[in-house]
Amino acid sequence: MEYLSKQRYDEITAELKHLVDEVYPKVKDDLAETRAQGDLSENAGYREARRNQAKTISRIRFLQKVLEHSRVIDPDVLPKDRVSLLSWVEFTNLATNAKMKFQIVSHHEMDLEAGKISLKSPIGAALMGKKVGETAEAQVPSGTLRLRVDSITDD
Repeated sequence: MEYLSKQRYDEITAELKHLVDEVYPKVKDDLAETRAQGDLSENAGYREARRNQAKTISRIRFLQKVLEHSRVIDPDVLPKDRVSLLSWVEFTNLATNAKMKFQIVSHHEMDLEAGKISLKSPIGAALMGKKVGETAEAQVPSGTLRLRVDSITDD
């Protein structure tokens, strides 16, 4: 079971609707058009249309599975005093005194440029359940990071 924010759930639903209602019919039409051009063994356009069809079907199935196995998380039921899903966490790397701030999200919402890390990432997993002032140890490829939670917010 995966948990998604309402925003990400809506984005996935919109992408799926777009693929089913707009993209796939166009891909099907392109495939029919290239098929009508004759010899399929030497028709590069037909092979490309088949690849586009397979890619579109694959993405549709993936999104359907994500939605089937996901639930929208209600942010009001999440604890405010400890790090949880959808928490914004400001923390300090105790080795370098570097301060960082990230939101803990599901892996379907991860976006480092937007400051969102997966709860399954080493840092996200280490921070989960911690309170302000507590330290966490995250096993990363470069070694062990000691992190102190400085603040937790939900926005």
